[in-house]
Amino acid sequence: MAARLPASFIGSFLARSTPRQTCRFTRSAVTTTRWSQQLPSKSIRAYSSEAAPAPAPLYAKLKGDLKTAMRAKDAPRLAVLRAVLAAVLNASKTSQPIETDAQLVALLRKTARGYQEAADQFRAAGRGDLVEKEESQIRVLEEYVAGSGVQSVDEAELKDVVLAVQSELAAEGVDAKMGEVMKKLLGPGGRLDGKDVEKTTVARIVKEVMGTKA
Repeated sequence: MAARLPASFIGSFLARSTPRQTCRFTRSAVTTTRWSQQLPSKSIRAYSSEAAPAPAPLYAKLKGDLKTAMRAKDAPRLAVLRAVLAAVLNASKTSQPIETDAQLVALLRKTARGYQEAADQFRAAGRGDLVEKEESQIRVLEEYVAGSGVQSVDEAELKDVVLAVQSELAAEGVDAKMGEVMKKLLGPGGRLDGKDVEKTTVARIVKEVMGTKA
């Protein structure tokens, strides 16, 4: 924005100036004012002082290990890390990004299942070399799951948690349908929030405990 000259200065200048100088001064002031008014508002950009949220610890480890695996030419680990990090990047472009260690562990388990299915197919085809390749990648995934620090919950514990949530909802006078129970279990602050559980497994246990009530 152009600086505004003091009124006293302008008055004294006009009093001393010839008509031609006054005309030039006036045109210059008008041009400067118009130029400043036409500047797009986006030319002055406000930057947020808020820092980006820190990545999940497990994600940071995967990123760091990728560089180590490249230097060490560790093919199985390199293949796993590239696949997992690519999946995280793809998820970041959707409405369900992977942002927590628990979500990352779920992705690691899903990836391991894919490798296991491939290993089974290669085994049936008599391709022992490819079976070993898939299983070496599964071992890498299992290593990261085990070292993630995310608490695992077995099926017996899941049943106990589902029963407890059912009782809570009943005490609150809420009709304990499956959707309400799942929300209490997996929603933010829920009994299973942040824990290493498969949503499909939780849904199956809820159905078993609740019978056919949907």
